[in-house]
Amino acid sequence: MAASFPHRPTIAVTQHAISAGHYLAATAGFDILQAGGNAIDAGCAAGIALGVLQSDLVDIAGVAPIMIYLADKQEVVTIAGLGSWPKALDPELFQREHAGKIPKGVLRTVVPAAPDAWITALRRYGTMSFGEVAAAAIRLAREGFPMYPLMAASLKRHETDHRAWPSTAAIFLPNGRLPETGEVFRQTDLAASLQYMADEERAAASRGREAGLEGARDAFYRGDIARKIVAFMKQEGGLLSAEDLAEYRSPVGPPERRRFGDLEVFTCGAWCQGPVLLQTLALLEGTDLSCHGQNSPDYIHHVVEALKLAFADREAYYGDPALVEVPLASLISSEYAAERKTLIRSDRAFPEMPPPGDLGRAGARFRASIGDPNPEPDTSYVCVADRFGNLFSATPSDGSYGSPVVPGTGLIPSNRGSQSRPDPRHPAGVAPGKRPRLTPNPALAIKGRDQFLPFGTPGGDVQTQAMLQVLLNLFTFGQDVQSAIESPRFATYSFPSSFAPFEYYPGRLAVEGRIPESVTEELARRGHQIQRWPDWIWTAGAVCAILADRRRGVLEAGADPRRAAYAIGW
Repeated sequence: MAASFPHRPTIAVTQHAISAGHYLAATAGFDILQAGGNAIDAGCAAGIALGVLQSDLVDIAGVAPIMIYLADKQEVVTIAGLGSWPKALDPELFQREHAGKIPKGVLRTVVPAAPDAWITALRRYGTMSFGEVAAAAIRLAREGFPMYPLMAASLKRHETDHRAWPSTAAIFLPNGRLPETGEVFRQTDLAASLQYMADEERAAASRGREAGLEGARDAFYRGDIARKIVAFMKQEGGLLSAEDLAEYRSPVGPPERRRFGDLEVFTCGAWCQGPVLLQTLALLEGTDLSCHGQNSPDYIHHVVEALKLAFADREAYYGDPALVEVPLASLISSEYAAERKTLIRSDRAFPEMPPPGDLGRAGARFRASIGDPNPEPDTSYVCVADRFGNLFSATPSDGSYGSPVVPGTGLIPSNRGSQSRPDPRHPAGVAPGKRPRLTPNPALAIKGRDQFLPFGTPGGDVQTQAMLQVLLNLFTFGQDVQSAIESPRFATYSFPSSFAPFEYYPGRLAVEGRIPESVTEELARRGHQIQRWPDWIWTAGAVCAILADRRRGVLEAGADPRRAAYAIGW
């Protein structure tokens, strides 16, 4: 079922393109490209700007997993951009003192990774200074930007959380009230923190660009910002120490990868949910999806059942590979997929999460949640393609409602500990020095030597599901980039959520309204528990993507109208 004419045109250009989760972030990155910067410079500029423009979803002191394609080396690299639990954490703390829950507040704080990730990308692969790429973010924080509907609705939904902490309320409830759509929203403390990093870079830059970038990094991890963070953590009963901050470095390394037909698809490792995409593609390998028809009952059913199998293994096996043995080579292999997909029945849906594959861990049973899934609108995304052939793909994140702002900084140190399980025996369970299992997961696909696709989305557990559907819309059903993004979506919730309290909805399948009633009736007949989404709902993700076609010398960029995302190019 192909989409009708898209609401927006695909942005077709020849020099460079950017697509980002907010239109002003796309503009910030585009200005860097126009000024001669490469994809890494522009991606960092847009990513830092997202921490201002979407500070309810993305924190400057949050997470920022990054994937980069280096054209001169024909190499894909990842920068993890995810911090670990403080060294002082007692792994039994939450089981013993918090009834098996990770409470809101500073106890869920892990080491802030995003500043180091952006600076690592710039130092290794960029050409510009931190001050140059952060200039737009500083201006947007200091001078403000007009409040837009999705952020206004998010702040309203979390008003109680924001009021709980005076330092947070002072920013997100200015003058004691919710900001209105169209009202200029300013974050002057945040501007000052970014400006301090830029000033420290300038002071150190007499010893060279790399020394300057290290000066910006030290301003955050060892300087005044670090001192304010540590003092606040101590005051509030948090665990993050000066040593945790000073010693942090974002790991840089190769991606995970697998082939799907004539595509090669790249994700980050099992410290995030990225390999779910690879597992699902392995399970779909050898199936002629095009003969089912796009968004037909057979197509949706088959894709959803494959996703359920992949998510069952995510639950059983995924965790920080530095501390957990994750059998990922087996999980994404064709041999394992061939064994697993025999469980897929064409006439009947799994009524609950399937058991995981037999790779050394038994499956657990979970109690079904009541009501409808209520996912949080956290995370954003940016991708860039430059005139040199480099590609940038990043998914910065961390919301404003899980823990408090450090007074005087405008920063919320990463509260991504909420994605760890309180039980240290779980593969994604808490432990000192261990990373939570992250939902944000940038990706890249390459077809032959001619077509390159950086892509990603916000959306929590829907991320890999939305990314999979856009990928198939493009390369299986032949849609253009914007139409592939705008086509109606579906998502399964038949697995425990990545977010506390880890809700579980056995058999639940959410379907956007533009998918015909006749399709959902047939899916219900097969046993899917249908939840009707409205059209263009933000919970279906907000995919951004750029298709770089080397043979034609054309870049085609798209952005999702489900949120404030936009693409720009030249």
